[in-house]
Amino acid sequence: MKNLLRSIALSSLTIAALLGQQTLAQTTKATEAEAKMFAVSAGYERFMGRWSRLLAPNYIAFAGVKNGDRVLDVGTGTGSAAAAVEAGMPASEIVGVDPSEGFIAYAQKNVTSTRAHFEVGDAQALKFKDGAFDNTLALLVMNFVPDPNKAIAEMRRVTRPQGIVSACVWDYDAGMQMLRFFWDEAVALDPAIEPKDERHMKFSRQGELGDLWRKAGLINVKEQPLIIDQAYSSFNDYWEPFTKGAGPGGAFVVSLPEDRRQQLEARVRKRLLGDRQDGPFTLTARAWCVRGEVPNS
Repeated sequence: MKNLLRSIALSSLTIAALLGQQTLAQTTKATEAEAKMFAVSAGYERFMGRWSRLLAPNYIAFAGVKNGDRVLDVGTGTGSAAAAVEAGMPASEIVGVDPSEGFIAYAQKNVTSTRAHFEVGDAQALKFKDGAFDNTLALLVMNFVPDPNKAIAEMRRVTRPQGIVSACVWDYDAGMQMLRFFWDEAVALDPAIEPKDERHMKFSRQGELGDLWRKAGLINVKEQPLIIDQAYSSFNDYWEPFTKGAGPGGAFVVSLPEDRRQQLEARVRKRLLGDRQDGPFTLTARAWCVRGEVPNS
């Protein structure tokens, strides 16, 4: 764990660059913020990785990955999509890239074969030859890339003619209950923080990814929502990752003074449990997904 934390600390400058920080002076505060948001990969798994793992098999089916395809997983994170390809496509080779050394170390540690390989990389400048992959995936990452036009151009470049390039992004507005309920209560408690609400994330609305794919010159573009349900065993199962600083929501929670944090926790608990003291519950999420083919020309 010490080595993992050290790896994540060393990679924080790279993470800050991915999120659009341009100078060393600007990255000082970003380094601290990102270290809190994505400090421990295992913690991120409890926060959003559990959702990615549920979504990944459906996304891979939508993306048209075939057994034997050489697959690139852009923004692999903790490796949810890559792991699903590895498990379901026994003849496929998978390469995962991510700017975070900590995520790469976590993903590599959890693969079960030599067919999956992970390396630090930037979606906007992929270090692969033209047409090197049959299928390129981007699961839940396009909204974090500073220049998505560069990223989609690169994903198209490294995918062979008639190969598939695809992506998914959560519907942060109305379709991701786990975050929607949290931000609704946070904004109700303090309307001034509304700009932090993740509903403003780019590509989180129907048709936005499709527009980007068509602009990039991909053909036979298809869009589809994917819906999954996530079971929580208790309120703590849901709430604890927020208190560890996981994700933008968690970063907001740990920034609050203790009294405001308790008020927010009480509001979210009431939203999720009603009059129950505790117990299991299920939340639903929708992701907007797109796929397109690389033209022969």
